[in-house]
Amino acid sequence: MSTVDPQRRVVSGMRPTGRLHLGHYHGVLKNWVRLQHQYECFFFVADWHALTSGPQVSEQLAEHVREMLIDWLAVGVNPGSATLFVQSKVPEQAELHMLLSMVTPMGWLERAPSFKDQLEHLHEGESASYGLLGYPLLQAADILTYRAGLVPVGADQVAHIEMAREVSRRFNHLYGREVDFEEHARLAVKKLGKKVASLYSDLRSEYLSHGKSDSLLTAQALVREQNQLTLSDKDRLLGYLEGTGRSILPEPHSMLTQSPRIPGLDGEKMSNSRDNYIPLRAEPDEVAQKIRTMRTDPSRVRLSDPGNPEHCPVWQFHLLYSSESEQQRVLERCRSGNWGCLECKQLVIDAIVEEQQPIRERAEQYIERPDLLRSLIAEGTEKARDEARATLEEVREAMGLYYR
Repeated sequence: MSTVDPQRRVVSGMRPTGRLHLGHYHGVLKNWVRLQHQYECFFFVADWHALTSGPQVSEQLAEHVREMLIDWLAVGVNPGSATLFVQSKVPEQAELHMLLSMVTPMGWLERAPSFKDQLEHLHEGESASYGLLGYPLLQAADILTYRAGLVPVGADQVAHIEMAREVSRRFNHLYGREVDFEEHARLAVKKLGKKVASLYSDLRSEYLSHGKSDSLLTAQALVREQNQLTLSDKDRLLGYLEGTGRSILPEPHSMLTQSPRIPGLDGEKMSNSRDNYIPLRAEPDEVAQKIRTMRTDPSRVRLSDPGNPEHCPVWQFHLLYSSESEQQRVLERCRSGNWGCLECKQLVIDAIVEEQQPIRERAEQYIERPDLLRSLIAEGTEKARDEARATLEEVREAMGLYYR
């Protein structure tokens, strides 16, 4: 049985579909740098997922993967603290995806918000691929392969994590039975101690007899708090709550991240597809040129016209980069019409250039030494494969695919 504690393990990935930009940095990467010191983290380049954007992606895929990995390392994602790897280098993830497809109803995939959204964006005469339909299931395999209990996502991805939970629950129900499971589970209950065992049994009864979901959640939390139990006994007790069996693939949970809104040059969300972004490793001249062309408050026609920072995308950057005293100065000067937009933008330019300078410098060592980059990723990939092999060994055995 696995000795992994899912509540201490985090998994997350990014699709290599172009240059990383400030939106990626403030929305994802800064959070990864923090999480790597608090959890056991697995961060992967989702190159299989990138292929769902179409065959044209393949032309620059290798370059995008390499540049993405350099960006991660340059911002402080540490291969000594987190496991970094490339999705397609771990074939076990593809195998788990295939095995999970045997137990996942088609209706679950067809109802996924991402699939419906992609159907609306297909060109006339273009058909949806299985890659689009199976995207959430592959994402589930990405998570379940590493038995991760926590997945940092934005609100738009919560539905995918819920599907991973449903797939996990269904798999455990179908294949999580072990010989004498209930006997082992009852022995595990006794290990809780008289008082806690009684509370556990009452909560289990309330859930199984009356369907009280609050009782289930309370009982699950109670089990996870019992540090004297082995992880195997915890798995049994969690499975026994629902009468299903032990948990081979732990259910993951969303770790909602509050991402600041990073506007692009056109005022809309910064995005590669809109070509409105500021690259993470942009040269100072490029930063200056892009910020200077940014849209501002449309009601401010003349220099002397009072402006409203709330209607200006540049103000969102001040909220990220400027001190409270500088923000107050920007508000006063903009509203009184006492300075021009270029002066206001220059503060943002200076702040972004200062932030990016050490990132560009750290990136140079990996650009100049591609062998170092390959070595670091090879080590991370091998560690990821070791974890994936352990999961697949248990999954295959549960499904009757383990031949001696």
